[in-house]
Amino acid sequence: MPHRGFRPSSREQASADAVAASELLEVLWGRGQESAASGTVSPSQLRALLVIERQEGSNLRALGEALGSSAPSVSRLCDRMEAMGLLQRAPSPTSRREVELRLSPRGRALLEEYRALRAAELNAVLERMDPAALASLTEGLAAFHAAATERLSPRGESAATPLRGNVADSA
Repeated sequence: MPHRGFRPSSREQASADAVAASELLEVLWGRGQESAASGTVSPSQLRALLVIERQEGSNLRALGEALGSSAPSVSRLCDRMEAMGLLQRAPSPTSRREVELRLSPRGRALLEEYRALRAAELNAVLERMDPAALASLTEGLAAFHAAATERLSPRGESAATPLRGNVADSA
């Protein structure tokens, strides 16, 4: 176990460690998601739901930018999610040409269920960690969250947003 003052030898090593950890997270999260009572969604649908929740009322262009996807792909993705009852589209009050994206009550419930499943898997792992390592992890994750929020924010929102009480932001 690394001690509290541990510093990775390089950003490349930190990136490699983060990739390895994210792959393990995918495995842990996948264990519970398959049994979700509300059904499963694809990884791209889950990412889209998370972006829409964070940027409630945004349009297809903003969603495409956040996902790094083309407009036709995002439109088809939203068509599928709307057909599943996870997403609602409404005309924008500021532009007749734009459509706002919002989560439906079913979409919100699905995210809450996934968060609960993910939290249970993560808590089982975190219980195995040394308290000092857990404190370091918490500090590092808060810094990572701030940097990622700044990078993904289309509106220049502050990166000082506190780390959420759940783990879904990482998907």
